[in-house]
Amino acid sequence: MKDFSYDYRRFVIGGLATVIVVVYIVRLFTLQLMSDDYKKNADSNAFLKKIEYPSRGVIRDRNGTLLVYNQPSYDVMVIMNEAKDKIDTIDFCNTLGITKEYFEKRMEEIKDRRKNPGYSRFTQQLFITQLSDKDYSIFREKMFRFPGFYIQKRSIRQYEYPNAAHILGDVAEASKGDIEQDDYYQPGDYIGKQGVERSYEKQLRGQKGVEILLRDARGRIQGKYQEGKYDQKPVAGKDLTLSIDLKLQALGERLLEGKIGSIVAIEPSTGEVLCMVSSPTYDPRLMTGKQRGENHQMLADNAWKPLLNRSIMGQYPPGSTFKTSQALMLLSEGIVSPRGTAFPCSRGFRYRNLRVGCHSHASPISLIPAISTSCNGYFCWGLYYMFGNRKKYKSVHDAMDTWRDYMVSMGFGYKLGIDLPGEKRGMIPNSAFYDKAYRKSWNGLTVISISIGQGEVNLTPLQIANLGATIANRGYYYVPHVVKKVQGEPLDTIFTRKHITKASRESYDYVVQGMRASALGGTCKKLAVSDIPMCGKTGTAQNRGHDHSVFMGFAPMDNPQIAIAVYVENGGWGADYGVPIGGLMMEQFIKGSLSPASEARAAAFQKKRIYYGSSSR
Repeated sequence: MKDFSYDYRRFVIGGLATVIVVVYIVRLFTLQLMSDDYKKNADSNAFLKKIEYPSRGVIRDRNGTLLVYNQPSYDVMVIMNEAKDKIDTIDFCNTLGITKEYFEKRMEEIKDRRKNPGYSRFTQQLFITQLSDKDYSIFREKMFRFPGFYIQKRSIRQYEYPNAAHILGDVAEASKGDIEQDDYYQPGDYIGKQGVERSYEKQLRGQKGVEILLRDARGRIQGKYQEGKYDQKPVAGKDLTLSIDLKLQALGERLLEGKIGSIVAIEPSTGEVLCMVSSPTYDPRLMTGKQRGENHQMLADNAWKPLLNRSIMGQYPPGSTFKTSQALMLLSEGIVSPRGTAFPCSRGFRYRNLRVGCHSHASPISLIPAISTSCNGYFCWGLYYMFGNRKKYKSVHDAMDTWRDYMVSMGFGYKLGIDLPGEKRGMIPNSAFYDKAYRKSWNGLTVISISIGQGEVNLTPLQIANLGATIANRGYYYVPHVVKKVQGEPLDTIFTRKHITKASRESYDYVVQGMRASALGGTCKKLAVSDIPMCGKTGTAQNRGHDHSVFMGFAPMDNPQIAIAVYVENGGWGADYGVPIGGLMMEQFIKGSLSPASEARAAAFQKKRIYYGSSSR
């Protein structure tokens, strides 16, 4: 009788042998074709590929003043495959002024692929950054004692002035996320983190070079491989010219000392941002060197949030500055006429049990004096009649969405697209928003506060300044931008394309007249001290605490050179802080300096402080 157990064992043994052969084949295939470990090992024995970092592009203001430049820096790099158990750790630590515990911790961090995803034991890894000149000199003399460790020269950023921190941003070591998103970066590389350093990172960073050095069997450098035939020179980053006027920026920061708020100024004819102040601010030089991390944490923990760029991230009620947009819309839609329509205002808008307060002035009142005196009643009545007009709009929803379309065309409700990271969109409601909020039971009276820049309406200071630029241009704007020129390349067309609003050209002429009347004898009469024909509109934005002081204006009235928005939290009436600060800023830009009398006023405002209490903002 045949014994089948022998046949079974034969198949088992044959199968095992086949599996072993297949495993070896797969492993050989992986090692020889899929893995580059052996190639890296062989290359690392024969060559040292030394990265040469490019010089980062410098940054200047619109007048050519140098704002940001580079300074040489030295990092210590390590190739783990060469450094293992080959150095006197105590001597190494004493040379660099570090502890043995730090040395051991750092070596473990380098090998941790979770923290260092680009790790390879055959390539240079960052050990320590930014040696002082003294430490560099000492280490360089003793480097032959520490095989596997090398000096890598690069540059770090230096900021010439203590101004414009939110615009310039800063540079720091690339994070794990940065490295995963862009294979240009390796652990230890630097990348722009905020401001134009971030938004123009690819232009500023340049292109890395590589120097290939030949080594002997003992790892000693013998010179360049094939006399540098395969070396690649680094390509320097491109220089940036900002649209910012440093003197104007510095004045704005002076005027907002001790206050929370923002100043944004725009050149209407180009959309170039002339200054962008966010207060409180900080010295950009704090964000350089080995203390950057500690200083960043200090600023992040500050209750007044100096790292927050309120000019593009702050979302505020625009208050009465928003009435200019309402006038443009009401005129363009034919709801009011510039002189033929007058509305009553007995210290406010009154309808049945609803009342929106206003200050004392002549009544009834027409459009131009309504802008000049900042009449709440006029604009409340205008919105009420618009939303109730069934001959022109089939429903309140139709009127609401028409209103919203005008506002969006003026640059509200969405990001404008400035070339800085972190811009917020603000808030412009539509009919769907109110349907959800009021379960479809609402009308013009329900939302009457939007006519005076309150209620659900929120804008950024940048959007308020852009409104001023649009009025100055009589109906169009360019996307605001802080970079005027990039070396060797044209400006993105997004910043050179004209955006035309829905409002009529004629409506802008009447609004300009109202803003000029305001400067001559209305709520902006403090502008009258200047011989420059300025136009302005105040805003007093209601707040749970003390009201916010707001101003929007431009100058000169014809051929405007500057449009501006000033927002001072808890500053009270628009005329208290917004108007005088705005006037000083416009004078500085147009004339190039302040008169002695204006300088005295600037010094007085610099000393003024607003008490905000101890609560976090």
